[in-house]
Amino acid sequence: MPPYMTRRPLSEDEKKKMPKITPAFLKRVLSYLSPYKGRLVIVLLSIIISSVLGVIPSMLTGRMIDEGLISRDFKTLVSLILLSLLILIVSNLITAVETYVNNYVAMHISYDMKNQMYAHLQKMPHSFFTSNSQGDIITRMTSDIGGVQTVITGTMTNIFTNVCTVLITVIALFQKNWFLALCGCVLIPLLTVPTMIVGKKRWKLASKTQKKADEMNTVLNESLSVSGMQLTKIYTREKEQYSKYKSINKQITRLSIKERMVGMWFWRVMGVLTGMGPLVIYLLGGVIMILMGDNGLSVGDVTVMVTLISRLYRPVDRLFNIQIDVVRSMALFERIFEYYDMPVGIESPKNPKRLEKPEGRVEFSNVRFSYVDQKEVLKGISFTLTPGKTVALVGPSGEGKSTIAALVPRFYDVSEGKVTFDGIDVRELELESLRSAVATVTQESYLFNDTVRQNLLFAKPDATDEQLICACKDANIHDFIMTLPDGYDTVVGNRGFKLSGGEKQRISLARAILSSPALLILDEATSSLDSISESAIQQALVPILKNRTSLVIAHRLSTIMNADEILVIENGSICQRGTHKQLLEQGGLYKKLYETQFNFN
Repeated sequence: MPPYMTRRPLSEDEKKKMPKITPAFLKRVLSYLSPYKGRLVIVLLSIIISSVLGVIPSMLTGRMIDEGLISRDFKTLVSLILLSLLILIVSNLITAVETYVNNYVAMHISYDMKNQMYAHLQKMPHSFFTSNSQGDIITRMTSDIGGVQTVITGTMTNIFTNVCTVLITVIALFQKNWFLALCGCVLIPLLTVPTMIVGKKRWKLASKTQKKADEMNTVLNESLSVSGMQLTKIYTREKEQYSKYKSINKQITRLSIKERMVGMWFWRVMGVLTGMGPLVIYLLGGVIMILMGDNGLSVGDVTVMVTLISRLYRPVDRLFNIQIDVVRSMALFERIFEYYDMPVGIESPKNPKRLEKPEGRVEFSNVRFSYVDQKEVLKGISFTLTPGKTVALVGPSGEGKSTIAALVPRFYDVSEGKVTFDGIDVRELELESLRSAVATVTQESYLFNDTVRQNLLFAKPDATDEQLICACKDANIHDFIMTLPDGYDTVVGNRGFKLSGGEKQRISLARAILSSPALLILDEATSSLDSISESAIQQALVPILKNRTSLVIAHRLSTIMNADEILVIENGSICQRGTHKQLLEQGGLYKKLYETQFNFN
């Protein structure tokens, strides 16, 4: 296969996003190598020794021809062959050591970077995960950092190996005959550079072919799916869909032929020129030895020259493309550093306070909040949640109810005003201490692909079986768990898909109860459930919320009628407050919501 067929040039997008390789940037990249500098020295020394040993068999070949075959000295020939074999064995052993140490370094650097990335992502604010796609986050953690291994074992090692191979081979060439060496070295760039030009043309065609292939896949996915085929048959569009597919298929076929044939005649000529290289060396060697009568050059020397020049072609080709490898490698580090450099935003203060015996007293004082580059969501929210009481937040969607709940455990920080927990500004508290005092049950119950027991223990790893059962009984889910094949040791499946919505929600509620929080937050915990599941949750909530400090967000008013205080949120402000009975007497938005849900005219 021609070299240009294995090398993809930089795309226009890669050129536009080419990283700025500054001394500081390189220093940062090299900092990850620093802990393994001893092993890296072993790698570099191994490469140098292997490069030197790699030239010796070629040099010995010349002696085998001159001192063994031409001189008819069988003993010398065997000795040289055995020496060459020994060098090959030693060279391969050294390469094996180099490969092991190199992979050890690469894997451990990847290990270090993954740990650093995971620890950093854990500190990122909630807004980071809501504004970045999960796929991109996982890609940085896996593909990008995994690519660092290739940079270490591939790019960096190959650059050093190719440089050593070229330098040592050139030295060996000039040691034999400077004139033949010069002629041979001049030929190599003349053969390498044109292949790069043809390679770029081929990859442009390959890119066009891939785009058309993507179009074809889209047509296939849409038209051959159950719904797509049904729609096609309903409106009798089989002929149109077939014509569309046939047209794209024809374009791909034409592009594929062009891609495979591009530079064909050029490469045929290059093949002839490449084959002529050794012939030119033999010709020039003949001129020196026969016509000029130079006895300093032997047949073996000429053979060695041909072998060594052939050995130069691949490393020179790779060094010509070194920019491509370096740019892609540095772009990889830049993507990783981009995440590392994202500010944590929300973290514990330098001298944090701790909640020794949290009571759950929460106070909002003239709180204002807005997400980055967005309009103000909360406008002067003030209320107090006293221990043992339940405050409910109701109102239309998108008015800031969930944002209020998220400000208590500091998933976000207020823009103005303050939120206090047991009289202490939450920004002054140690995050772990604050969040350990708060448990939240959200609308979407998230369960790990593990057993019921392990999902519950996520809230309190040292909980006893008695505590588990007690929490599940409180959440009205224990009896159901006992009907499962393995009881508490039943695996619930990915995201708990083996369970119904109500069952997952009650397990989530039991998990929250198990952590014995000073404050329990229920954020739309029943809004996505059917009436039967909602009823089961409501039955569980009545004893749970009694005498427990709770902040409850609900669209369904049936879940919060017994709350000690209900706050009606509209346009980011509290427009009404009071008990269920008081709010009905007041009229306004709460009464309108109540009458709408209970179908009063």
